[in-house]
Amino acid sequence: MRVPKRYTGVEPRTEIHRSLRTDSEREARARLPAAEAVVLAELDARLTMGQSQQPGDVFSAAVALAATRGITYRQADDLASGPLDEILARLDTLKPTDTPETARALLGGVEAPQLMLSELVEEVERICAHDNRYKSDTQMRLWRNPRTRAVTNLTAALGGDRPVLSLEAADARRHKAWWQKRIEKEGQTAETAKKDFSNMSSMLAHYYESLDMADPPRPYIGITIRDRHAVKSRKPEFPVEWIVEKWFAPGALDGLNDEARDILLISIETGCRQAEIHDLPSDAIVLDAVIPHLRIAFEDGEEKREIKNTSSVRLVPLVGVALAAARRHPNGFPRYRYKRSYSALINGYLRGHGLMPSPKHTAGGTRHTWESRLKAAGIASDDRGEMMGHSVASARNRELYGDEMPLERKLELAQAVALEVPEHLA
Repeated sequence: MRVPKRYTGVEPRTEIHRSLRTDSEREARARLPAAEAVVLAELDARLTMGQSQQPGDVFSAAVALAATRGITYRQADDLASGPLDEILARLDTLKPTDTPETARALLGGVEAPQLMLSELVEEVERICAHDNRYKSDTQMRLWRNPRTRAVTNLTAALGGDRPVLSLEAADARRHKAWWQKRIEKEGQTAETAKKDFSNMSSMLAHYYESLDMADPPRPYIGITIRDRHAVKSRKPEFPVEWIVEKWFAPGALDGLNDEARDILLISIETGCRQAEIHDLPSDAIVLDAVIPHLRIAFEDGEEKREIKNTSSVRLVPLVGVALAAARRHPNGFPRYRYKRSYSALINGYLRGHGLMPSPKHTAGGTRHTWESRLKAAGIASDDRGEMMGHSVASARNRELYGDEMPLERKLELAQAVALEVPEHLA
């Protein structure tokens, strides 16, 4: 095959010859794409090794280049401490036409990058850029903060910064012991500690994968903290009578600004998560359709946002006070869009005005109330799941077949539980 021009800096030959090991033209043509892919993969790796200034990229390229020869990359000092036969076998794979980059890859001449713990979050953010492509600036900050906190806590447990690739299971156990002391002395919860462990484990996995490590370490495997005395909490729901008698009472919500009041009203009749409502892009409230609805989806562009998961992608019919509220805000809620100030404001207002049934209640409980209303109306669990953006397949623990519920059917179900709209909220 001819060598593409982009590889001239690392491959002096103009043509590369490889046997396809067959005398059948038909078989040769079948084997050709795979053979070309191997050659191009090797050239790409050599190009990266010769040009990249990023140690992580060079190391990954060395690992990939070794793999094209069917060899697992091992560093030179590791090879030197192993059997001589393995070194000789690797030398045998070298060809007269091989470049120095190939020799370095096969004989472990590329040092593993010494990324420090303090640099891990930034590096993982780079690695996960595609996964996070829908996140708004606020969502990226919320993604970054707990991971930064996990690294800070681990560094405190270890007594200082250190290379990521030096982490061992013993270090993860020190992280756990550090948390156990905090839980005992400061009353921190086991759940908070487990978030640290989960974030560290996830970041390390992403980093190891980016290096194409054949057998990456798993220092956090089995690291957890269990509190057998902890009671699993769930958000209490609001009795329907409370919503009608307290929240729908004339003047009850007059102290709220218009956007905060109407976000609350939409949550009552849709069961949407608060962020699904206040982060709605300006074109996601669809009022000119036959069935007015909200479009909950991953958004790109200037008003990009990420929603909880793919199951949450859905159309939500607008009925009752939710429809009236949406008509007052056809372009969404810019005061709260991509911010996290709504929850504190609405909960503070409702508590301060005697509009919460108990100190444990939060405005997010409207979502739980809405599902209970659907359940009380005899609506099947699968249908409730689709209405609320839950994974029906996960709930069934099996494959989900058939089309998703049409908006017309969703409207019927929403209307079946809709509350009467007070005149002052219409």
